[in-house]
Amino acid sequence: MQRTLAATAASVLLCAVAAGTGAGTAHAQDRIDKPVKILVGFAPGGTADIIARVVAEKMGPAIGQPVIVENRPGAIGRITADAVKAAAPDGTTLMVMPIGPMAVVPHVYRDITYDPVKDFTPVALGATFQFAIAAGPASGAKTWSEFATWAKANPGKAAYATSGAGSLPHFFGVLLGRGIGVEMVHVPYKGSAAYLNDLVGGQVPVAIDAIADLTELHRAGKVKVLASSGAKRSTALPDVPTFSELGVAGVEAMGWFGFFAPAKTPKPIVDALNAAINKALTSPDVAEKLSKLGMDPATGSPESFARVLAEDYAKWGPIVKASGFKAE
Repeated sequence: MQRTLAATAASVLLCAVAAGTGAGTAHAQDRIDKPVKILVGFAPGGTADIIARVVAEKMGPAIGQPVIVENRPGAIGRITADAVKAAAPDGTTLMVMPIGPMAVVPHVYRDITYDPVKDFTPVALGATFQFAIAAGPASGAKTWSEFATWAKANPGKAAYATSGAGSLPHFFGVLLGRGIGVEMVHVPYKGSAAYLNDLVGGQVPVAIDAIADLTELHRAGKVKVLASSGAKRSTALPDVPTFSELGVAGVEAMGWFGFFAPAKTPKPIVDALNAAINKALTSPDVAEKLSKLGMDPATGSPESFARVLAEDYAKWGPIVKASGFKAE
């Protein structure tokens, strides 16, 4: 029943996305004749910023206009989302946004000022990544099976660290706990550096995060990444099995960073931007840079990205609700 409701919600959301891609705007301009600005809702040097810059460098020649990246960090991307929501739908203002602000944050915050489906046009899915669980010395686990057995025997001690309350790793932990029948205890930290120190130091048994944030410590032997969330193994850590391989049903999940334009951006412009972004993502040097971040380039149509957004929005809503977490 829950799966049927989620599928229905995804279908409704997808229809809303399609309605916002410029239907009824045939009279609007259908080419980009000014410089393009890509807004990033996070600080320079972060993953979203790097993705925006490596793609922007390749986009300019493809669309015949300069492409500039501008950082507007703050409020988990909401400052940037509000700016793009209010921008003219002419293809000259885009944003790079991770899955969290688009598919999770709207379920978490009461005062959200944008609708991730109605206020934006999905342009291109730029990159995907997996989540992973890593064990430190406090757990004593060297394999997923060892940890799962321990967690079931010690439910009150089955604590997992993340970089913050209300983050996607927080809710992936909820999903994972349901998958093994254990209510795992969430321990939120203020950023990755803090929890990684405690994970290595043995103050917390395991941590959940994007696989890229755990890769180097795994390679150095300081923590053990036990499993990852993708349909297939991560190219960053091919020695780590997926949860599906290990028989943990219902916890497959992917994170992503995607490109969005304001709602009602004309389809010819969306298609031109999509083609330019996809071309950039197929460049070997861009793929190499993304790989170092634990990312896989992801090309496809605006419509396929719209489906990803709709499905993830429908997927994470019930999980957030089940967690009982709500932020002001």
